[in-house]
Amino acid sequence: MPMPSLRLVFASLGILALAACAGRSAVTPSYQQELFSTGASPFAHNFDATVNETCEAARRALLSQGFLTTMGQPDTVDATKNFQPSAETHVVVSFHVVCTPGENATNQSIAYVNAVQDGYALKKSDTSASVGLSVLGSLSLPIRSNSDAMVKISSETVPAGKFYDRFFSLMGHYLNTVPRSAPVAADEVKSKPLAPSLIVNSPELTPTPIVVQTPAAATAIQASDAVAAGASDVSAAASAAPAAPRTTTTQ
Repeated sequence: MPMPSLRLVFASLGILALAACAGRSAVTPSYQQELFSTGASPFAHNFDATVNETCEAARRALLSQGFLTTMGQPDTVDATKNFQPSAETHVVVSFHVVCTPGENATNQSIAYVNAVQDGYALKKSDTSASVGLSVLGSLSLPIRSNSDAMVKISSETVPAGKFYDRFFSLMGHYLNTVPRSAPVAADEVKSKPLAPSLIVNSPELTPTPIVVQTPAAATAIQASDAVAAGASDVSAAASAAPAAPRTTTTQ
């Protein structure tokens, strides 16, 4: 009775093939899970601050957690952080923050955040070297090279949840504690002329030359001043002395 057994085998294989095809068709692609709903997004948060202030708070929040940030534009912040779970695995978390104006007020903004986790694994490459012998022929010996490299094995967007909630909470902390200051724009600086009553016309001043004297010249001037002062004292004393009486004789 070999024939019924062969039919049973073929029938079982056909059933297994159909089951495998049905299982494959039941797997939903990842992009089909995107809903694109109009409700509140878990990747966005509203803040009562300007666009520049919100992105500055995001930058401070990432720096405080050890992320390496790059801020090429005032409304965008990019940051990365490296992790080493084990000796042969490596994980990189990349942050991307975009700040846009709010929908209701001019002093409001929206921060859109996206974090991607990339996984890397250590790949060891082996090379073989052939040693030729005239008697035994060629002998192949496996030799492991040192050209080990990290190979990217996964890349996934961090799903919505408490991860982003903690980040938004830290951003709000920096918005509330860090003083907000911004330089005055150049086009907002205005100059006004003074009123005529505030303008004081000062008389023209005649410039007085400044004479710098050497020590020798100063000593000579002082000596001449002393001689002049002595002469004036002598003349004054002479003028102050009483005149001698005159005597006349008569014959």
